[in-house]
Amino acid sequence: MRLRNVELGLLLLALAVAAGAIVLVQLGALGRIDPDVVKLAGGVGVLVVALHIVLRFVARDADPFILPIATAINGLGIAEIYRIDISPNGLKAHLDDGTHQILWTALGIGAAILVLFLVRNHRMLQRYTYIAMLASIVLLLLPLVPGLRLPGAAAYVWVHVGPLNFQPGEIAKITLAIFFAGFLVARRDSLAMVGRRILFVQLPRARDLGPILVVWILALGVIVGEHDLGTGLLLFGMFVAMLYVATGRTSWIVLGLLLAAVGAYAASRILSYVQGRITNWLDAFDPKLYDAQGGSFQVVNGIFGLAHGGLFGTGLGQGRPDITPAASSDFIVASLGEELGLVGVFAILCLYLLFVSRGFRIGYSGPDDFGKLLAVGLAFVVALQCFIVIGGVMRVIPNTGLTTPFLAAGGSSLVANWMIAALLLRISDTIRSGPRTVI
Repeated sequence: MRLRNVELGLLLLALAVAAGAIVLVQLGALGRIDPDVVKLAGGVGVLVVALHIVLRFVARDADPFILPIATAINGLGIAEIYRIDISPNGLKAHLDDGTHQILWTALGIGAAILVLFLVRNHRMLQRYTYIAMLASIVLLLLPLVPGLRLPGAAAYVWVHVGPLNFQPGEIAKITLAIFFAGFLVARRDSLAMVGRRILFVQLPRARDLGPILVVWILALGVIVGEHDLGTGLLLFGMFVAMLYVATGRTSWIVLGLLLAAVGAYAASRILSYVQGRITNWLDAFDPKLYDAQGGSFQVVNGIFGLAHGGLFGTGLGQGRPDITPAASSDFIVASLGEELGLVGVFAILCLYLLFVSRGFRIGYSGPDDFGKLLAVGLAFVVALQCFIVIGGVMRVIPNTGLTTPFLAAGGSSLVANWMIAALLLRISDTIRSGPRTVI
């Protein structure tokens, strides 16, 4: 019970940080406390504690840091999204994003509890390697179905079923991680074989290039067919990272980077929306581009918001993050950077770093290769998604439109990331508690 007691203490601290952020937002923006929102957020806190209690019974040896970290990041995201909702004016896409985020958080925690009950041993997932592959293909193709595609969306990543809109690609990254882990365990020896040496790099054999080419084509298909640059980069990057962990060969990293560069160059020359993103990245402060339709207005205002925050920020509820389009989703890091400053952004990045490092530690502590690859793949996809999103906001790379894990408004992403947290908790429990019978 020592691990769970450590988790409980950290969890109470995370809940206190989240509750304090919501109260500070209300005092800063409204000058008063709205008890209805506090009660609604308190319900989510009860669910988080319920998840902790579930861990005490079904995963007693699980990692004690994953749940508090996810709770702290999620709570800060809810506070900032609610803050943007109560702004007096600005470029807000929705007026109830904060309430929706609380409800989606509750659903995500419920999904995490369900995963913990259904997956009693992570090794059982290896049996469904190719079922996971089929499910991934179906999920990635769903937004292309005419009757299901969300009308009016710039990228074909949303599915519309009645009143519910969701991104199946967010769940696909989990099923693809399961497929990649199972596939690479079975093919690891052949993929590790050495081929020809070119310059200082020992490349793999030509006959073993098939898997990476197939995933590369799949990523390009997502970019071209669904106008989703971020998901394509995310899926391909995850596979290359897991391939490197499985084989230990640097040549796969080199080959993956070359294929990514070729794909990015071809997409920038052929696809107009990719060209626009690169232009907005390179010439963001061009006055003509700033005022153009689909120009760099969003990127530049995000940078201005970060600059306005300075070192310690304006204070929660005291900035104007709502001026930036999609401030609660794509650019929530800029919103938090304005009100929490560079120190606050660094603190959030440290939480992500701890989450990812715990995932890597869980993977490398396990005795089985499947659990190692699955844990590393799930942790890496969170790290890569953070880099892609935050790098786009800070103009390190072109903006892609992904959401920051646990932080940004987006129900599909939030549910998927809570499921990732649950899988990491299950893997860590299986590893610490020793061998069990796979049911």
